[in-house]
Amino acid sequence: MSNIIELKRGLNIPISGTAAQKAKKVVIPDVVAVKPTDFRGLIPKLLVREGDTVLAGSPVFADKLSPEILFTSPVSGTVTEIVRGEKRKLLEIRIKADKDQKYEDFGTEKTASLDGDQIKERLLKSGLWPALVQRPYGIVAKPSDKPKDIFISAFSTAPLAANPEFALRDDLNDIQTGINALCKLTKGRVHVSFNRENYSGTPFHKLENIVPHIFGGKHPAGNVGVQISHVSPIVKGDVVWTVSLMMTAAIGKLFNTGKYDVSRMVAVTGPKAVDPSYVKGIAGMSMKDIAEYYDNSNDDIRFISGDVLTGTNIGKDGFLGFFDNQVTLIKEGTECEILGWAKPFRTGQFSASKAYFSWLTPKKEYDMDTNTHGEPRAFVLSSVYSKVLPMDIFPVYLLKACLANDIDKMEKFGIYEVIEEDLALCEFVCPSKIGIQSILSDGINLMLKEMA
Repeated sequence: MSNIIELKRGLNIPISGTAAQKAKKVVIPDVVAVKPTDFRGLIPKLLVREGDTVLAGSPVFADKLSPEILFTSPVSGTVTEIVRGEKRKLLEIRIKADKDQKYEDFGTEKTASLDGDQIKERLLKSGLWPALVQRPYGIVAKPSDKPKDIFISAFSTAPLAANPEFALRDDLNDIQTGINALCKLTKGRVHVSFNRENYSGTPFHKLENIVPHIFGGKHPAGNVGVQISHVSPIVKGDVVWTVSLMMTAAIGKLFNTGKYDVSRMVAVTGPKAVDPSYVKGIAGMSMKDIAEYYDNSNDDIRFISGDVLTGTNIGKDGFLGFFDNQVTLIKEGTECEILGWAKPFRTGQFSASKAYFSWLTPKKEYDMDTNTHGEPRAFVLSSVYSKVLPMDIFPVYLLKACLANDIDKMEKFGIYEVIEEDLALCEFVCPSKIGIQSILSDGINLMLKEMA
């Protein structure tokens, strides 16, 4: 058994709406969307036109700077709409799905008989290469790079996150195949991190060809970036790849079945969810496909692809992100509260700083909304962030370096180790209501521009 890494800092957000471990529906999508905006550092080159027919696994766009990286359709059907934004930025490729799905055949193969270049070629051709995320910066992995290690987190501590033991209960064989394939892509090892609370009970602890690590503690203990910082911190010049357990299963399915299959169990969660539970869905499915899970008659629901800390506000007409297996439905907080800061007895509000008396009821869950209970204020030096961030960096100094566009200080204070999700809790507890993830995102984009 591996050594247990116990994290002392962090915070679990007690939001209501956890998905019950039951699958209520199999989504048969009418329209799905492939979204270039799901991927950082990408200049998309469109490969299809409206009216074209595609198979599941057919390429629909590529990376203009690395044309070998293809992004493929999750379903077979007809391209019905190319959605563009400002300056003709490509936002979505919408595909009307066939009733009977047809797949590109990439062929089945035992990973033991393939070398790294052959595995890389198959991942690139199928469209599963974008499942590999490169650190620093959280970009799509560069095929020309050889990572020092590959990291997978086998659990999530994010608010209302899907339970991997339930969501991936039938995919253990595919996950093992995916890990066997990933081992051929790195000069190091494949590291898999487990939750201390259920390590002996999870079927994933039986995985082979891995270096296991066990983490205990509150969120963000399940973040792969936090795990990397405690196992093998990233320094300038290092390249590390990460992949989710869900996408590892998809990689395994590619070699076991020859199909590009990004179907998944999706947790429908949040305070505004009706009977929160799971659906069998697919990447790019529409929020209209889960209409029975919410009542939006007052038009007051925020639809989030992902969790409340790091997910994307996609709107009621939006589509599930490529990397997400969770939808969070939460009320839009539009109400103004007079002298709210002077009402310590508000039993319906949670406070991370014990400003209210929520700390007396630690097991209570709250129907949280999007209200920030205040406006942005001066960005002052504080120890608040360090209380919830179990990483050896200086978040305040890093963020101020990002604001100042000071690359030298950004490097000094840890820009290579973090992406937005790692500092999401800092934004939640921030007394100044600062958009920390947005600041860090701008800093990372500057590094990509200047240091590429």
